[in-house]
Amino acid sequence: MVGREEFTLSAKPCVLVYAEDDPEVGPPPWDLLDDVEVVPAGGPVPPAAEILYVWDHRLADLGALLRAAPRVRWVHANSVGVDRLLCPELRGRTLTNARGVFDTSITEWVLAAVLAHVKGLAETWERQRRGVWEHRVTGRLAGRRAAVVGTGSIGRATASGLSALGMTVELVGRTSERAGGGRGSDSLTKVARDADVLVLALPLTAETAGLVDAPVLEALGPDGFLVNVGRGRSVVEADLANALRSGLIAGAALDVFEVEPLPANSPLWTLPGVLVSPHMAGDYQGFEADMMSIFGDNLHRWQAGRPLRNVVDLDLGYVPG
Repeated sequence: MVGREEFTLSAKPCVLVYAEDDPEVGPPPWDLLDDVEVVPAGGPVPPAAEILYVWDHRLADLGALLRAAPRVRWVHANSVGVDRLLCPELRGRTLTNARGVFDTSITEWVLAAVLAHVKGLAETWERQRRGVWEHRVTGRLAGRRAAVVGTGSIGRATASGLSALGMTVELVGRTSERAGGGRGSDSLTKVARDADVLVLALPLTAETAGLVDAPVLEALGPDGFLVNVGRGRSVVEADLANALRSGLIAGAALDVFEVEPLPANSPLWTLPGVLVSPHMAGDYQGFEADMMSIFGDNLHRWQAGRPLRNVVDLDLGYVPG
């Protein structure tokens, strides 16, 4: 990842930016870039605009925006997941993303969630609130088995972090080749049967939608723990709720959901053993500046005619490698 710094540009590129006013989504820190002409999306598109910066990842119709800006050749997404942005209008253009920014912070969140589960911290806090002193014996993470599904930079960082805590870790890719000779996600039921902790760090594609269903959860077993920091639609939530309710699995830590915000009537709010996190596992103080650093480095590359970093394969739906 590029360090935080100011970028001095030899020309003044025109960047069309999509950034909705929202208290939860701060404005882009353009002060980190020098000599950039920033044009908000929504008004007339200047003829010089060849770059679109999608700062707000909730953009619902990138195709319409691109049809209004036919000269845009490069689109940069201020996120790792790009499933909401994929559209026919991207053909012939370059799409890049913020891969690498959240590797460490998401790994930390996964480690915190898994440790909290194994050490029974929710139960400890509940007893503390009631003023109950009750000695209990909890588990150990060392020696347990984890399967991390997703071989991107987040998945690899998470696997490394779990391994450092003494777990036996298997990295599971889209195919056995992507997993470095290990098992692919097409054998996920067998993978889950051999795991104590199943971590999902997947992009949303046609292949990953609904990947974790009732048979996978049943294979994970009554001591199994599910963690999802990828995309909510990779899990069939009705099957997950049933598995938690019936004790088929021990618990789950979820940062992403089929529908966001998670509806108030979702059983996941109140089922025991569930951690509900509002899609914030990767966000940390100062991440906006690191996001801008990725874009700033690519902006230099664009001006110099050099290959861009984090180019999304439009057929796969993510950055390969």
